[in-house]
Amino acid sequence: MQLDFEKLGGLIPAIIQDSQTNKVLMLGFMNEEAYNKTVKTGLVTFFSRTRKCLWTKGETSGNTLTVVKIYPDCDSDTLLIKAVPAGPTCHTGADTCFGESNSEGIDFIEYLQDFIEKRFKEMPEGSYTTSLFQSGVNRMAQKVGEEAVETVIEATNGTDDRLVYEASDLIYHLIVLLTSKGLRIDDLARELKSRHKG
Repeated sequence: MQLDFEKLGGLIPAIIQDSQTNKVLMLGFMNEEAYNKTVKTGLVTFFSRTRKCLWTKGETSGNTLTVVKIYPDCDSDTLLIKAVPAGPTCHTGADTCFGESNSEGIDFIEYLQDFIEKRFKEMPEGSYTTSLFQSGVNRMAQKVGEEAVETVIEATNGTDDRLVYEASDLIYHLIVLLTSKGLRIDDLARELKSRHKG
């Protein structure tokens, strides 16, 4: 990856985003040495503009940022780093440096489908998801139907906790079925958006 460190006098901004929630956690700066250390160790390392030295996020607090993927922008002078935070990111103890909560939200469903797609490509042995893919589209569709019925039963005669449990099974099996057909949950979102009248 060829990065342009010269535009800002040897530094490039690095936007850190939670790989699961998609929340922006913080902004830091890297020089070439910090970037290379980040790539080598898998832990986000910055260049401190005040102390004039490298610092690996969490080296004293333990609240590290483990790299999942690094994306350069179109000019190769800014980075987007998707990472997994170990604890709060901000030195104040907040989840993010922008005061936002970093709780799991609807974005987790996109992360889940990415994970299911990985299973589809790799087909690891012993994985329940792998066994679903191997069972074929008819069995996957049948599982969606079974989970839909169980969701209806809990909605009409069960508890809210059981409804959430069964509806979660339904969504999971639906995503597996969509993935097997080369579709994503985003396709459903687009369809729903096209129907929305506001």
